[in-house]
This record gives sequence, C-alpha cells and structure tokens, in this order.
Amino acid sequence: MEPPLKKPGWIRVRAPAGDTWKKVDAALSRRGLHTVCDEARCPNKGECWGMGTAAFMILGDLCTRGCRFCAVATAREGRPLREEEGEEIALAAAELNLDYVVLTSVDRDDLADRGASHFARCVRALKRKNPEGTVEVLIPDYHGAELETLAEAEPGVIAHNIETVRRLQGIRDPRASFDKSLRTLREARGLTKSSILLGLGETGEEVRSAMEELRAAGVDILVLGQYLRPSPRQIPVAEYVSPEQFERYGNLALDLGFSSVVSSPLARTSYHAKSNHADAAHAG
Repeated sequence: MEPPLKKPGWIRVRAPAGDTWKKVDAALSRRGLHTVCDEARCPNKGECWGMGTAAFMILGDLCTRGCRFCAVATAREGRPLREEEGEEIALAAAELNLDYVVLTSVDRDDLADRGASHFARCVRALKRKNPEGTVEVLIPDYHGAELETLAEAEPGVIAHNIETVRRLQGIRDPRASFDKSLRTLREARGLTKSSILLGLGETGEEVRSAMEELRAAGVDILVLGQYLRPSPRQIPVAEYVSPEQFERYGNLALDLGFSSVVSSPLARTSYHAKSNHADAAHAG
C-alpha cells in the first residue's frame, strides 16, 4: 500500500476563530440542528461560520447510502423526522440574520418519498419567516413526483452533485449514477447547480466531458473543488490539483457557458453560494 500523498502548501484549512462562529455554533446546538459543515467535515467551516453562514443538513444525521469519499455516518434506516425542523432552521436563520440559506440532507431511501416532502416543508418554513430571502437546496437524486413536490415550494436554486466523472462513479453508492444525477438536473426547474470533486484520478478530458454533459442538462452553476480524504476510512487522494489547474478548469467552464463558476481547491457546493446565485441570476 502506497503512503498517502502529502498535502501541498496551498491546502490550508482555516480553523474557526473570533466570536461569530461561536454564535453560529450556539444557535445550532440550542435547536438540535445539523450542518454539512460538521457532518461532512467541510474544510470551509472556519471561514463560513466566521462570516455567520452555515449549510443546514436536514432529514437527520444518518445516511442510507455509503459513498466511499464521504464522512457522514451511514445506516439502513435514518432517524425519525422532526416535524418542527423547518421552523427551528427558520428561527436560527433569523437569529443569524441570514437572507440566503442552504439546505442539504442525507439520503433517505427508507422513506416513501425519500424525504422530498420534508425538504419542501423546510423551504416553506424559511420563506414564511423571511419572504425576501433565498433558499438553495442541495438534494438527493430526486426525480418525477419527488422533484415536483420540492419545486412547488419554490426554492431559489436546486443543486445536485454528480461528484466525479463518469469513469469514477464507482466511488459513489451503487444506487447512484452519473445518468441518474443528470436526470435530476434535467428535470429540475429554475437555476440549477452541480459540483465535481477533483483529485480522484480523473483526466482533463474527462473533466471537460463531464462539464459538457452538465451544460447539456441545463446546469447553470458549477463548483469544482479538491477531494480531501476525511479519514483513513475513505478512499485516498489520487492527486492534489494545483490552483493554476483549477483556474484553467474554471475558465473552461465559463467558455462552455456556465453562468457562474467557483473553481478552487477548497471550494464546495455551498461555498460562496449567495454570490454564485447573484451571478447566475444576473446572467439569466
């Protein structure tokens, strides 16, 4: 077994500092809320929480899928849904003065609608509390009636990640696939977003091909970030992609027609989500 790659100097994760992140932590803890920042060990927690933002993770903290790159805990069945979860998130968002809220979730294949109706309830709760605010949702591979249920709540952005290029889809749970993800993105209404993790062994041509398929599916916003191994239980990093290469990929994505692109080593789907939405809405 080869030793893990040494992290290069450009991978610098910022630790939480100052008082703002403490306010975020307190608001979440008081209401028993989860964030993808914690559950997925996001490298931007320090920066985002320090700015008073967080991506709320709904439907519990146990995922019914087991992707090989992800640190979220897995189980055959998730925890019972909290009917009041949307209201609690809306109160936390109001306390933190958030006018742009990101909702993501674990996968809940154990539920009849895989959690789509609960997603919609949370979106409506946020919009009741702040009608002028925007809600972005990062969803499982919903389709058909599941997507219709969510669309009726009128989120501002619907995001769903292909995660990696076609050839490397085996890092995902077997129930997921590149084509299922493209179906979700094609069926989604309004502004759409997807994300690709780099450094898993993909080639430049494969990245371009993935971008082209996303554009053909109508995706507006693209995020490219470096895969960082959360713990020894996940698959190792195959390559640390340089900031210069990220810049080249970002320029390529803009040339291919994406309305807004974030391409940097520490970028994740909800990173700078508010400004990405503004760019894409203006371009539209």
